[in-house]
Amino acid sequence: EVQLVESGGGLVQPGGSLRLSCAASGFTFSSNFMSWVRQAPGKGPEWVSRITSGGSITSYADSVKGRFTISRDNAKNTLYLQMNSLKPEDTAVYYCALGSTGTGPKGQGTQVTVSS
Repeated sequence: EVQLVESGGGLVQPGGSLRLSCAASGFTFSSNFMSWVRQAPGKGPEWVSRITSGGSITSYADSVKGRFTISRDNAKNTLYLQMNSLKPEDTAVYYCALGSTGTGPKGQGTQVTVSS
């Protein structure tokens, strides 16, 4: 059974940083693309970023490009999202997802709130 557990969210001021983690189990993590997806209150899901199975190629939504960095540690079965220069519009529940599109199995999510 695929299990994804996100952590690291919280309340941060505009301009601040957070690092999200996603612990994966129940599948061969190192063989799969992984993604981050977010959902803001009252809005639909938004794909944020993806990373290839080996971690060598990453992609980002225009809204986060240059501010967010996706990475992974295949030895630890863990996915990361480093978020810098956070803006109020980044407020959302962030999910890690199996696969490249963000529509695969997800965890329970972690809340990120950017507010002064």
